[in-house]
Amino acid sequence: MPMPTWNKILCSLPGSHLLQSSQWAEVKTRFGWQPFYLVWDRSGNNLELMVQSEDESRGKNPIAAALVLERKAFFGLSVMYVPKGPILQDWSDDEIRQRVLSDLENFAKESGAVHLKMDPDIVIGRGVPGEKDEEPVPQGKFIEGELSARGWLFSSDQIQFRNTFLIDLRQEEDQLLNRMKSKTRYNIRLASRKGITIRYGDDTDLDYLYKMYADTSLRGGFTIRGEEYYNYLWQTFMGEDLDSEIDAIAQPIIAEFNGKPVAAAVMFRFGGRAWYLHGMSLPEHSDKMATYLIQWEGMRWAKDNGCVTYDMWGAPDHFNSDDSMWGVYRFKRGFGGEVTRTIGAWDFPVKPILYQAYTRILPVILNGMRKIGTRNTESAAAEGQN
Repeated sequence: MPMPTWNKILCSLPGSHLLQSSQWAEVKTRFGWQPFYLVWDRSGNNLELMVQSEDESRGKNPIAAALVLERKAFFGLSVMYVPKGPILQDWSDDEIRQRVLSDLENFAKESGAVHLKMDPDIVIGRGVPGEKDEEPVPQGKFIEGELSARGWLFSSDQIQFRNTFLIDLRQEEDQLLNRMKSKTRYNIRLASRKGITIRYGDDTDLDYLYKMYADTSLRGGFTIRGEEYYNYLWQTFMGEDLDSEIDAIAQPIIAEFNGKPVAAAVMFRFGGRAWYLHGMSLPEHSDKMATYLIQWEGMRWAKDNGCVTYDMWGAPDHFNSDDSMWGVYRFKRGFGGEVTRTIGAWDFPVKPILYQAYTRILPVILNGMRKIGTRNTESAAAEGQN
């Protein structure tokens, strides 16, 4: 009987994440990162760490796993990142948690990295702070304190969204609709009445989807990567050779009016969860509420494919009108999901002096890259309008 592959190992653990999948590793490898696959396997009373540089990880009884990405930064130095990981069988198990943290710290030290970053989905609270549905999660706060005591620092560079909306898909469709705000339900139905139709896209749609995404980013004031990156990412998760039961899968969902795309989203699913990762729209026909219908169809697609959770990917850090995500938050909140707040990204400085220098230089570098990226995005958006 063959031993499990990396994605199978992840799916055997609770809370497996898209950004820990072998498909995500493949994308990051294409763009300059070196992946390492770490598996903690239990044999009797012993925990054994296995490290692979290729997706050949083996484990008979895995209790934790981490995709660690390494990239050269400057002067031959490197940085490490565990995106949305590590994944543990039980974060409340002191033995497992302490062992995994120690091994990750030692792995970064032995590799000579400047620092190791991680942002596991450890929940510190549910609901909006200050509102009646707020529910603190003491275990998450305890782990924050533990990380700080071990020398980890809350990162000034939060790569992924710290907070999000989660929708429980284990309900019937009527129940999902009833949990939404009445205005959201109305807009979903209005889109259909106004002639918006939905179709599932394929790889022939990707060039146009990127141009629509570029236009959306310029209007929304957020920065995206270049066309090559997204085309490769989407194609990797749409590959014909993927195992739909185990591998991470992407599906473009496109809203059209009179046969012309007016809005779309690329949905992802893995390990029983779906993610609304990339959404895009055109200003034309915005009164027809196509983006509302896209979300509903995304939930239905996820539910039909066995997902139990729909992750709307992103909520404000600060729940007030000054936050840049406030408008997006109001839109997402209408769908009846639960705000879930996590510990965010934490850095383990292996070389403290170089880490301080790196964290000072990084914002300058990123700002320059964003300016270049915006110019390229403007060109792509202009092409999409021609």
